[in-house]
Amino acid sequence: MYTLYGSPSTAGTAIHWMLLELGVPFELKLLDFDKGEHKTPEYLALNPDGVVPTLIVDGAPVTQMASLATLLAERHPEAGFAPPLGSPERAQYLSWTLWLANSFQPHFRAWFYPHEPAGGEAQEAVQAAARARIEAGLARLDAHLAGRDYIVGDRFTSMDLLATILCRWSRNMPKPATEWPNLKRYLDRIRQRPALREVHAREGLTDWIDG
Repeated sequence: MYTLYGSPSTAGTAIHWMLLELGVPFELKLLDFDKGEHKTPEYLALNPDGVVPTLIVDGAPVTQMASLATLLAERHPEAGFAPPLGSPERAQYLSWTLWLANSFQPHFRAWFYPHEPAGGEAQEAVQAAARARIEAGLARLDAHLAGRDYIVGDRFTSMDLLATILCRWSRNMPKPATEWPNLKRYLDRIRQRPALREVHAREGLTDWIDG
């Protein structure tokens, strides 16, 4: 039994989706960011960064979207959401997962919260730089997906889940992920996954899922 702390349309949505994909029992605790529930002393004791997701695993809190998706794939190998150790796809799976987490995702933070790196100055410049880097990342994914159904191997993995959620975050940007043809084909298929549609329903999200 897992306990997930999340909030609608955040990185917590990725782990909510992953748990539904796995079909494992879990308790969901959605935090109201407008009320500051992610900054209370009780929550900060679980996640000192005051962000989501936090997943209680065997009684202990674990954080970070990419690490949680990878951990859950490893804890439930029967689902096949990670290439097995020693397989030819394993190195690429890890490489793409860490690229998404370390080289791609941070630019979304800069886009949505440009005041964090810029303070009161240069917020427009921060957003412009973030947009350029996000679009470069989307172009890289699009090129990689030419002639492919999944980013690594021939089946859906936790890394596809992460990529999909990050692409979702671009939905209201000037050039969203669906403007790239290979990414659109890829996302149109993944958006039909029942668990992704279910997580949208559970979190009250109505945009993007139907294109």
